[in-house]
Amino acid sequence: MSATTDSSCYTLVYEDSSEAPTTQELRTALQKGTDEVKLDTLRKIIISTINGNHQPQLLMPVIQNVMPSRNKQLKKLLHFYWEVCPKYDDNGKLKHEMILVVNAIRNDLQHPNEYIRGSTLRFLQKISKDQELLEPLIPTCRSCLEHRHSYVRKNAVFAVYSIYREFEHLIPDAPELLQTFLAAESDATCKRNAFVFLANCAMPKAVEYIVQVFDQIPSMDELLQMSIIEVIRLDCKQETAHKSRYILLISELLNASSHAVKYEAASTLTSLTQNPAAVKAAASCYINLVQKESDNNAKLIVLDRLDVLRSKHGHVLDSLIMDILQILSSSPDLEVRRKAISIVLSLTSSRNVEEVVLFLKKQLQRTQDQEFEKAPEYRQLLIQSIHVCAVKFSEVAASVVHALMDFLGDSNNPSALDVVSFVREVVEKFPQLRLTICEKLTQTLPEIKSGKVYRGVLWILGEYAEGVQEIQGVFRQLRKVLGEIPILASEQRLLEEAGTEEGEERMDDQVKTESSKPKVLADGTYATETAYTSISSARLEAVKAASKPPLRALLLGGDFYTGSVLASALTKLVLRYTELSNEARKCNALKAEAMLIMASVIRVGQSKFVTVPIDEDSSERIMNCIQTLSELEAQPAVHEIFLKDTKGAYSKMVAAQEKKAAEKRESEKAKAAIVQVDDLLSFRQFSKKAVDDALDDSEDVNRATGAGEATEDFLSNLSRISQLTGFSDPIYAEAYVKVHGFDILLDVLLVNQTADTLQNLCLDFATLGDLKLVERPSVYTVAPHSFQSIKATIKVSSTETGVIFGSILWEGPGLAEQCVILNDIHIDIMDYIKPAYCTEQQFRSMWTEFEWENRVNVTTTISNPREYLNHVMKATNMSCLTPEGALSGDCDFLSANMYAKSLFGEDALANLSVERTEDGTITGHVRIRSKTQGIALSLGDRITMAQKDNKPPV
Repeated sequence: MSATTDSSCYTLVYEDSSEAPTTQELRTALQKGTDEVKLDTLRKIIISTINGNHQPQLLMPVIQNVMPSRNKQLKKLLHFYWEVCPKYDDNGKLKHEMILVVNAIRNDLQHPNEYIRGSTLRFLQKISKDQELLEPLIPTCRSCLEHRHSYVRKNAVFAVYSIYREFEHLIPDAPELLQTFLAAESDATCKRNAFVFLANCAMPKAVEYIVQVFDQIPSMDELLQMSIIEVIRLDCKQETAHKSRYILLISELLNASSHAVKYEAASTLTSLTQNPAAVKAAASCYINLVQKESDNNAKLIVLDRLDVLRSKHGHVLDSLIMDILQILSSSPDLEVRRKAISIVLSLTSSRNVEEVVLFLKKQLQRTQDQEFEKAPEYRQLLIQSIHVCAVKFSEVAASVVHALMDFLGDSNNPSALDVVSFVREVVEKFPQLRLTICEKLTQTLPEIKSGKVYRGVLWILGEYAEGVQEIQGVFRQLRKVLGEIPILASEQRLLEEAGTEEGEERMDDQVKTESSKPKVLADGTYATETAYTSISSARLEAVKAASKPPLRALLLGGDFYTGSVLASALTKLVLRYTELSNEARKCNALKAEAMLIMASVIRVGQSKFVTVPIDEDSSERIMNCIQTLSELEAQPAVHEIFLKDTKGAYSKMVAAQEKKAAEKRESEKAKAAIVQVDDLLSFRQFSKKAVDDALDDSEDVNRATGAGEATEDFLSNLSRISQLTGFSDPIYAEAYVKVHGFDILLDVLLVNQTADTLQNLCLDFATLGDLKLVERPSVYTVAPHSFQSIKATIKVSSTETGVIFGSILWEGPGLAEQCVILNDIHIDIMDYIKPAYCTEQQFRSMWTEFEWENRVNVTTTISNPREYLNHVMKATNMSCLTPEGALSGDCDFLSANMYAKSLFGEDALANLSVERTEDGTITGHVRIRSKTQGIALSLGDRITMAQKDNKPPV
């Protein structure tokens, strides 16, 4: 073995240099210490050796004083030392002292204690590259294959495997030896180890063994079954005559007791054959695994596999849809349920939609009856799923809409809001259901508790209550949920009644009540505290706290936005009633009642009975509605706005959503490309990328190492070069910054611009932010006017703007130390941020939850709000969640939501609100929110930098 051979790589262990003992102290401790002292000393020697301080002069003291010991801990630690200590001299020859070591190892391989034999055999696997050490030990190692204890035999198999893999000529008959061993062996682990050897070193013999024991495989040990499945997978990559038998065997293994074997068997079966029966059997196996497995992470992995099967063989799995739904009952975890429901929704068709919806409705009822884990979130998920089914398949909409409306009074606000969203979409898409839905909504008004839900329901009733009887019914229910009108007068009367009940003996507004409790003033003196209790304020609080109808309670609680929606709904109902009815007396009565309710809302909003006074916007909106009703005959254009334009805007939004969904379905169909007779045939052996994912594990390796990535062109490489030093510095340095996944690779080119040889040149890097230098570059000697390329890897752990800085140190003429400070390298977070999409509800939920906000004021020369939005989106890699319909048209104001996700799973939200002023400039701000501070600040800095130029950064 030559000295130039690469040495093994070890984990660096921290060594406290302040307390490092000298070589003499270590020698003395080895010679005179007890076993405990020797253990501690040998541990220090191993750590020192790993860190580069080999101390070859301690080799002989270790041999003399530690090797003869019978202490098992010392023997184990001694194996670590033999592994890391320098075994060769400067000429690459084996040191003479190692002969004693080899002799001691041979004795341990013949030791009567099976633990010592087994651990020594494991040690041989670590030194399998040292041929001169192994050669004398081969006969003893072979004899261990026949030892009585399975612990020795199983380690002997892998010792033979390690030696044969490196030096085949040392044990040329190893395949035949282990084939014989496998036939005679009874221990499961030993058989598995021997089979793994055959699979990696003699595949035909492994296949021959499978054929011999074919009928016994279903009853074998789990480990051996896993190894056999792996060999079947490898053997089927080539032409094999046993494929039909393999498929039969794998199908039997789907019923194995081990979950791991089931999973591997199902994955392998779908890669061996695309037969519908086999695909269905594999899918049933996956479903069974999800139901019986306890680990939620494992469930999610299996569901991912099932989803892949669904995407390739969707029609085959249609009959299993009810089995997949059973996962909802067996798995309490919300993520597992969400994944299972997404698979079910993608499999739902007109043939099975009624069964699916019936099951989901039963689950929805159970969330009411039983205490589920995360019941509100699960209820919301079920409501959203039923919503998707009902909109997609109109035949079930009528059966579910009434059941879901029972949840409008749900105390869990998001669930009730989802129901409102669903009802609004159904009532728009299915006109035949409008009458019954409006009747049901009218009946549920007294049960609603939330202001947001009230606003949604009032809008629906205002737009879609189209008959005279319906409108009168809505007014009757509104009287009930509002209570006595006018609100202010009735509340004032209640206050006065409460005052008369106090009795005539308390005519004064205030009663003086003295307490004996002394109070310490600011200067340290004592004073008697006198408490004044105001009877009038107490009466007012009592009136406020009294039980009230739901809508009245919301208005008195300060929710005047709901009051403005109520005014708008009343206006629409009166206008529509006026068009439908010819009875002027009834029309005037309804109009007067509506105007009284609106005026009452404004009056009470300005009184002392409300928690918060009415805001200017709500007051103005209600006044506009009153004005519209008071000038009923004069302004037909306003009637058009109230009765048609708002409904038309919602119809456009629903149409845009349908168009988007249709485009998505078309794109998914386009992905399933039809194979033509003249299409290119793909041979796995000739292609870089595997045709079948499940059969070719090398694709995963390519993805992990970046080998499969598209190569960058020369110009894009040039844009990533950073100059680190100046042209006049003794050393010119520039770095090519390559971002790959979670790593940053720095390829630094150094040019010695002097006529001197630079010795002990060291490139020293340091980082700021969530960056970590993986390894420190080596020391180099650079000749005059020559080049040196140095590579360094930096690990990134979060999306935060990082800075890499450092210096170059070297020894010049006369061993004088010299230094050049490098320019900073700023890491662009855009390499880690990718556009993503989420629903409006998810965006609002995250916006409320995230605590870090960064507000960036808009300062730009761009005059078009839409152009500025595109500019920000391109600069930040964010996607726009606001529908195209809401952004279209020429308007001086623009508000849009944006969303992105980092490689580390961090969410970044942004809201852009800008307005074009009269002089043509844009003003406004961009608000960024995230769970962590780093990404919010980094994106804000990115927008600020991008604003300095009209053009987005490339």
